[in-house]
This record gives sequence, C-alpha cells and structure tokens, in this order.
Amino acid sequence: MTANIFTRNKQWIKREVTAYSFMSGYLLVFSLFIIIPVLAAVFLSFTQFNAISAPVWVGLRNYVQMFTQDIVLMQRVLPNMIQFAIFVGVFGYVFAFVLAWVLAQLTHWPRTIIAIILYSPTLTSGVVMQVIWRVMFSGDEYGYINNLLLSWGLTDQAIQFLQSPDYLMWIMIIVSIWNSMGIGFLAMLAGILNVNTELYEAGAIDGISNRFQEIIYITIPSMKPQMLFGAVMAVVNTFNVSNIGVMLSGVNPTPQYSGQLIVTHIEDYGFIRFEMGYAAALSVVLLGFVYFLSKIAFRLFRERD
Repeated sequence: MTANIFTRNKQWIKREVTAYSFMSGYLLVFSLFIIIPVLAAVFLSFTQFNAISAPVWVGLRNYVQMFTQDIVLMQRVLPNMIQFAIFVGVFGYVFAFVLAWVLAQLTHWPRTIIAIILYSPTLTSGVVMQVIWRVMFSGDEYGYINNLLLSWGLTDQAIQFLQSPDYLMWIMIIVSIWNSMGIGFLAMLAGILNVNTELYEAGAIDGISNRFQEIIYITIPSMKPQMLFGAVMAVVNTFNVSNIGVMLSGVNPTPQYSGQLIVTHIEDYGFIRFEMGYAAALSVVLLGFVYFLSKIAFRLFRERD
C-alpha cells in the first residue's frame, strides 16, 4: 500500500513538473513585463522619486496631492477623460458592433475587403497617423480642411485646429474612433458570423418580426464572449491612449490642457517633470479604474448558467 501511494505521488509530481515546465516561458515573461512593473509602480507610488536619487518613502502623500491639490487633474484631465471615454469608448464600441453587423450581411469578398480597410488603421504606426492627420488639419492654407473651407468661402483665414482648445479634443475623438476598429471589431464580426442561423428561424416562429429584435434577443445573447472581449478591449484602448493629443498638437501639455488625458498627464509628471512617485500613483489609480470597468463589462456579458 505504501508503495502504491509513493508511485501515485511520484506520478502526480511528474505531471505537475511537466505542466509547469510548459508554462515556465509564459510565467517568466508575464512576471518580467506585468507583475514586477505593477509591483514596482505600487511601491514607487508611496515614494518621492526623481529617477536620479533613491526613492524616499512619503506614505499616502502622493494620493492626497492627487485628490486635493492637482487642479489640472480635477478641472481639465478628468472632464477630458469623461468626454473622451463616452465618445471613443461607448460610442466607438456601439459603432464597431453596428459596422460588424452591417458587414455580416454582405457576401464573403466584399465583407473581407471592407473589414481589411476598416482594420488597417490599427496597423499603422503613430508616425504615420501623425503625418496623415496633421496634414489634414494643418493650421495653414495648405491643410486639406482649411483649403476646403477657404475655397468654399466658409472662412476668410486658416483655422488653427490643432492648437485651438475648441477643436483639439474633437479631432482626437475622430482620430481615435478611426483608429479603434481593431481586434475587438474583428471579434464581434466573427461572433455575428458564427451565430446559429436556426436561432433566427426559431425566433421568427416565436414572434420576432424585425432585425432589431433579432439583434437584441438572438444575436447579442449568442455572442456574449465576443461582446465581452470587445468591451474589455474598448476599455483598455480608451484609457491607454497616451500621446495622441501630444502627437497632433506637438506639445505636452497640450494647448490649455484641452487634449490632456490621464496617460498624457502621467507622462507629463513622469518624463517631463521627473516626479516619478506621483506619476506612479496616477498609474496605480488608472490601473484600478480600468480593472473596475473591466469587471463591470464581465458582469454584463458573462455567460450565466
């Protein structure tokens, strides 16, 4: 009996060692690039650190400063972030689903070509995006938008789109939506295409009479994993937008903080002012907020027994 127990334990240990051996590469990379940086950011958020001298422990001072003394964060960055999140996150997510549903109604080749066209902006680098959109909204008569406005007589002088607080945020929203039809959009398209067509026939028998009812009662419930993935990607992409306003305007902080987002604010304190401790505290709060919104998305679209 003792020999049998020893043999079973030996086999169990061998299976565990084999399993963890296969996982070791992923665990190593995940630890190096996710776990260790997050733990380092949490530690630095409780310190005063300028990237030159050793960190000095200050406790909760950075968090107190964030919520009580950072006027730019409260009066400019948060309102900008809310506006940006509503249009790019919520509207962009709905827009991606609508486009995916429309494409799903097309035949194979037109659908494939249009999907590639819509997905291709996510493959372009930041430099390409900067060149395209800065030329489009250039503040002289050679900018495409200004040239059209001047030629049509809608304005008598060139508009400084990328330096104006009245226009910069809306341009950022347009560019971000244009650049947001990424992997989440493709996942939703795949989900729609893989819905069992027999469900639509059964729904018609049960009284579903139009396409909108099909979407609400059949399509979305049948593709909850893809909707969840798209929602999580929308949350991450919305709050991970870093230097789009800086790339368009050419300065950080952006003109009158009109295009200042949370990640831009972190870069301002971390890499311009070298207040790494405070930048780390902002990063930790951002991480917690993204995690909170991701959990909400999970509750909305998770599969229920």
